[in-house]
Amino acid sequence: MTHNLDNLHARLASVRQSIQQAAERHQRMPETVALLAVSKTQPAVAIRMAAAAGQRRFGENYLQEALAKMAELGDLELEWHFIGPLQSNKTRPVAEHFAWVHSVDRLKLAERLSAQRPDALPPLNVCLQVNISAEASKSGCSLAELPELARAVATLPRLRLRGLMAIPAPAEGLAQQRQPFRRLREALEQLNATGLQLDTLSMGMSDDLEAAIAEGATLVRVGSAIFGARPPRA
Repeated sequence: MTHNLDNLHARLASVRQSIQQAAERHQRMPETVALLAVSKTQPAVAIRMAAAAGQRRFGENYLQEALAKMAELGDLELEWHFIGPLQSNKTRPVAEHFAWVHSVDRLKLAERLSAQRPDALPPLNVCLQVNISAEASKSGCSLAELPELARAVATLPRLRLRGLMAIPAPAEGLAQQRQPFRRLREALEQLNATGLQLDTLSMGMSDDLEAAIAEGATLVRVGSAIFGARPPRA
């Protein structure tokens, strides 16, 4: 276990260094780019190791698995982000247990999350998922649908609309990778020009980290580069 711990700490440090270097190359302040460790399918012990190295934000895709890990790690002060596709019948436990949801792509989901968010908790932080590359296989609203959806979600009482999330189609080379991230940033800027106050661009993963940071990512989602290869789901 010590060997794994050493490796995990080293990998986490390496990812943080990559974020810092990319930020500096593109005239960004490194502290404006937060790291979300994608811990889906990873055991609770690996999250505990990452937390021991100072990581606080963790992203989960699978609800039941995430709830089990939250219970096991309840002694730690962690910030849990739901980043997977969200079904209407799963909104209540998400609203009750997570601090953030990155995958809201229709008003019905947002309305359910708002209605089911406990009053004792702070408002649920929400990002709208945009299908930035217009892929049939991907979740997300279109850029055309985004302004109306954003205005509606921003009015819901137990939510705080924070920004946008996207998972672009894979592309080769920095210039090609930057294009969809630029479209997402411009979409956020256009929403803010209408009076919204959005501060979050959840974009960029291990393979396109630099392109996302170059275009203004405030939250990058990294999994296997921290935890190693994902174990198969049980």
